[in-house]
Amino acid sequence: MAKSKIYYAYDALCGWCYGFSPVIQKFAKENSDKFTFEVLSGGMVRGTRVGPIALVAPYIKEAYKQVEQTSGVKFGETFLQNLNSEESPIFDSIPAAKAMAILKRMQPERQIEFAAALQKAIYFEGMAPQDIDGMAEIVRKFGIEKAYFLDAMQTDESAHKASEEFQLIENWGINGFPAVIVDRGDQLFMAARGYTDYEHLSQTIESILSEPPKS
Repeated sequence: MAKSKIYYAYDALCGWCYGFSPVIQKFAKENSDKFTFEVLSGGMVRGTRVGPIALVAPYIKEAYKQVEQTSGVKFGETFLQNLNSEESPIFDSIPAAKAMAILKRMQPERQIEFAAALQKAIYFEGMAPQDIDGMAEIVRKFGIEKAYFLDAMQTDESAHKASEEFQLIENWGINGFPAVIVDRGDQLFMAARGYTDYEHLSQTIESILSEPPKS
């Protein structure tokens, strides 16, 4: 029997996705025998939204506290200091989306793990979202050579793959992250929109799988 597929729509610059990382990692680890998993990058910060964190995402100064309280994750001191710096790192979703596209091609079974590693680097360790060398060090831990990754980040293919994912998510009408979508084969189901705890996510997906097939 073919496995059902779960899509995890996230953005590396989404604070609530960072909070959701432990949930989706646990679910993927405990259900790898039942589902295949694919991460889709959302492209949340592009175009005119790109800019210094302190200017384009001032809401994070308060929102991060709610993420911590709700999910239990912690934001690192370096990241929090950047929120008040005039020279804070640039928020831009595209580099991380391209990095994910490369990882998916090379290590498809580790997509969930890589998404979490990227977010930990940004939100806890304070890595700038445009720090390609920093991302190269992360992918190296996933068995991808740094030189290969740096070259791949410059290709049209990586940019195209990232753009395709942005468009797919838009076509599905997803405008907030994180989101979890179950592809049962006959129909797509939204299992989570926004932060969801592990128990509720598991129950929702179990309910989706028990529904009768679409006629």
